[in-house]
Amino acid sequence: MTDQSPAASQPESRTNELWGGRFASGPAEVMERINPSIDFDRRFWREDIQGSKAHAEMLVAQGIVSAADGAAIAKGLDEIWGEIESGRFKFSRALEDIHMNVESRLREVVGEPAGRLHTARSRNDQVALDMKLWCRGAIDDLEVELKALQAALIDQAERHADAVMPGFTHLQVAQPITFGHHMLAYVEMFGRDRGRLADCRRRLNESPLGSAALAGTPYPIDRFRTASALGFDRPTANSLDSVSDRDYAMELIAAAGICAVHMSRLAEELVLWTTAQFRFVRLSDGFSSGSSIMPQKRNPDAAELVRGKAGRVLGAFTALSLVMKGLPLAYSKDMQEDKEPVFDAIDTLGLCIAAMTGMIADMEANPAAMRRAVEAGFPTATDLADWLVREAGLPFRDAHHVAGRLVKEAETRGCGLADLPLDVMQAAHPALDERIYQVVSVEASVNARTSYGGTAPERVREQVAEARRRFLDGGGS
Repeated sequence: MTDQSPAASQPESRTNELWGGRFASGPAEVMERINPSIDFDRRFWREDIQGSKAHAEMLVAQGIVSAADGAAIAKGLDEIWGEIESGRFKFSRALEDIHMNVESRLREVVGEPAGRLHTARSRNDQVALDMKLWCRGAIDDLEVELKALQAALIDQAERHADAVMPGFTHLQVAQPITFGHHMLAYVEMFGRDRGRLADCRRRLNESPLGSAALAGTPYPIDRFRTASALGFDRPTANSLDSVSDRDYAMELIAAAGICAVHMSRLAEELVLWTTAQFRFVRLSDGFSSGSSIMPQKRNPDAAELVRGKAGRVLGAFTALSLVMKGLPLAYSKDMQEDKEPVFDAIDTLGLCIAAMTGMIADMEANPAAMRRAVEAGFPTATDLADWLVREAGLPFRDAHHVAGRLVKEAETRGCGLADLPLDVMQAAHPALDERIYQVVSVEASVNARTSYGGTAPERVREQVAEARRRFLDGGGS
């Protein structure tokens, strides 16, 4: 085996030799810059070699290629795998893409048998196969990463099942909740993200290999054999659709975009919660930065970057959708533009998940600050209204009006609802008695919300156990 690369061993005119005798002259200089995809599709090298090995084994099994040639092809592909893995393989832009780079090097390694590998396939079904295999692997990686993030959130929820904090609507204090309950809300969001990715994986798991350019092939191939060998559920049913479909790629980055939105919402809350005005949490030094001029600053840069990168992931879906929206069947070179947005979206999301998992795992909650905040915004006004409905039989709208009057009175006096004298309470409505003070405390409000999925600490602990069972122990979504 030599260490000679395709780039070193072949002149640029090799590009024309790959097309047989159809072209008499070389490509224009700008064509040499716009046409190659090897700068980014080299990431497919594992998938490309895996697909080629499965294809070669099938050709031998079907008697299309001799066993000797099949063995030579397999040995050569293993050798190329080792060269790429070790960094010794030199990729050539003159050979355009990963498929031709591998095939050209295979011819150098094994000679004439290499020319038989492309029997009964096209670069059209080859790239569709590589893309599907790569997307499937990306989904499997994201599944692991999201599961780790959920585990960090569940751990925080368990530690803080009793920590009272304000729940917000319109970013105004609404009702008391627990910090554990808040953490579990994101566990559910990321669970749905895992579900969307699993759905995408099920739909994409059909093999396009053997569809050839667009119409199938006259060779007696066995597409079920190659599909099984590569871990697919079945081969695709229509050769035109096989080579022109990128639904799975769009679906993957659409799911990634929704996940990025969830990540951005959590990141935004971390940014708010770490401010001096909130102080609900403290991020570790590993996920914070300082200021070059203001020594007191402690900036939540990791959270801000996660928030910002969501736009990049969403933009990838827009870009790929616009590439695909006007294409007639079957393959067009426009589809070469599918890879960079998919790669970038998945790389970006994976980085964001890792950063978020680290932030959540290391995060220190501040229950005292949360408690001060929840007491400042009359969060038990709804509890007061609910008491009047239950105990005095008032219509809720009338009870809402009474509670609103008492909130205004407490605001004027600069105190909480629980600090209002009883005579003031009864002036608002005579049915109010000493029992109301057991209702308008923060603890009473939180503990009373025992409905399924509610914020009561006993329910949060149940939800923690259930979340571990649903998302971690069983590995499901």
